[in-house]
Amino acid sequence: MSAPAPGATRTPSVVDRLAERHLADQAGLDPFFATEIGVPGQDDRLTDFSPGACYARAAAARAAVGSLESAPVADEVDRVTVATMTASLHREIALAEAGEHIGDCNVIASPLQAVRDVFDLMPTDTAEAREIFLARLSGIPDCVDGIIDGLRHRIAHGPPLARRQAVLVAEQSDAAVAGIAADTTALADDPRLADATARALDRAGSAFAALAVMLRTEVAPSAVTDDAVGRERYLRFLPAHLGADVDPDEAYAWGLDRLAAIVDEQAALATEIVTGGGVREAMSHLNTLPQYAIHDRHEFVGWMQELSDRAVDALAGIHVDLPPRLTRLECRLAPSETGIIYYTQPSADLTRPGRMWWSVPPEQTVFHTWQETTTVFHEGVPGHHLQLGSAIVSDDLNAWRKLASFTSGHGEGWALYAERLMGELGWLDDPGDRMGMLDSQRLRAARVVVDIGVHCRLPAPAALGGGTWDADKAWRFLTGSVAMDHAVLRFELHRYLGWPGQAPSYALGQRVWEQTRSSALRAHPDWTLRDFHTRALALGGVSLDVLADELTAG
Repeated sequence: MSAPAPGATRTPSVVDRLAERHLADQAGLDPFFATEIGVPGQDDRLTDFSPGACYARAAAARAAVGSLESAPVADEVDRVTVATMTASLHREIALAEAGEHIGDCNVIASPLQAVRDVFDLMPTDTAEAREIFLARLSGIPDCVDGIIDGLRHRIAHGPPLARRQAVLVAEQSDAAVAGIAADTTALADDPRLADATARALDRAGSAFAALAVMLRTEVAPSAVTDDAVGRERYLRFLPAHLGADVDPDEAYAWGLDRLAAIVDEQAALATEIVTGGGVREAMSHLNTLPQYAIHDRHEFVGWMQELSDRAVDALAGIHVDLPPRLTRLECRLAPSETGIIYYTQPSADLTRPGRMWWSVPPEQTVFHTWQETTTVFHEGVPGHHLQLGSAIVSDDLNAWRKLASFTSGHGEGWALYAERLMGELGWLDDPGDRMGMLDSQRLRAARVVVDIGVHCRLPAPAALGGGTWDADKAWRFLTGSVAMDHAVLRFELHRYLGWPGQAPSYALGQRVWEQTRSSALRAHPDWTLRDFHTRALALGGVSLDVLADELTAG
């Protein structure tokens, strides 16, 4: 069994057809997911979040696993597809069978955010696109009814929801229609659609208001005050996000050690910034320097775009292989105001480019570039844009491997690896930019400690007063460990509390990428660093154990 020869055209296999059939099922059962990954044909529809629809998605996953078990494996590409797809779907099925996918409610990745954020991805530059947008906008009330049905099912059957998340999502629901309205300017300017758009927004606002009331009056009173999901539930969440099995106690101990090592790096660097000063003094000094300060959010987006363009021009063909069709990366402001930065991949046909989004909190008035230089590399090149885009333009991978095979451990782990890589390549030699990279890495290590500590109810460090980890201890730990704006950091904490297992996948995934690179270069002494990157990215999205196996075999 072998991979296709370089330059050869690979004939689609039975496994490819099964994978693409499952992708089509996913797109039909989850239209928001279809829009997110750029699969056409579903953009006028909304995802159904009712219990029945959640059961249907789980059934499709089980059917896909069953079909793969008997499928003939034609080559190495098939073997990787089967291994990755089977592992990913088994982990998703475990969560679904435990009831975790029905009535999900958290501040970043639950149905409300899916409804609100999908409109950011939808074009409005043609009459047809505006009509599709309006059709989806008009479907929000029915979609929200499904969300409410799912929440009531969750109240009745469990697992329990956290009261903190219900209250916060209610606040987001209050503001959801305003975020969507920001995307409707072109519709409001279209005389054919203006009145219908206004009516649709009004009905959507009423639906979101009803959801907010339901969250406050039904979900919150029935929810638990404990933010922790407990070890049993956590052991389903963490592997699903990481794409590998891991011992949470070992990972927690590693997170503490990693955090201490990064703090030592920062302390050494701080003395270069402020003579005799510590890390906080150095960061405070950096915040006073005008060369790092931008006071207009649109100017900040322009700065992101310029830095991203410069990285693309400098790295392509030297340290990484960047297909010419991927050189276009757009930096944009997101209508939401949560404080996160995120990347959305190109559409399948590349008509929608990869985009880096900045969601600016309303109270943030100054942007310190020393903190965000590394973020541009994380989200753009050599981070997510290179990784996800390289899979999309591959000639060897089926559509599921190109578009839908993503786990945080692999994808976010690569993006953190990319931050360190840029330091290796001299792009973070400026002391401020390097301090920002280290602070970013420090946050990701702190996430490992907080997320596992809280959700597995581990003993808290003596410096926090001992006892069991909880939200208050996590807040003191984060504010003492990370120099992030407190408004953004507060959202970060709420995210960890409501989305268990996702946050640690970044640093734990980076650990696997770094270990795999070392092992691969030892196993293949003729490889350059560019060879490693090219071969790793050619795999597309894979589980982390598959990544290590594929690249370290002699």
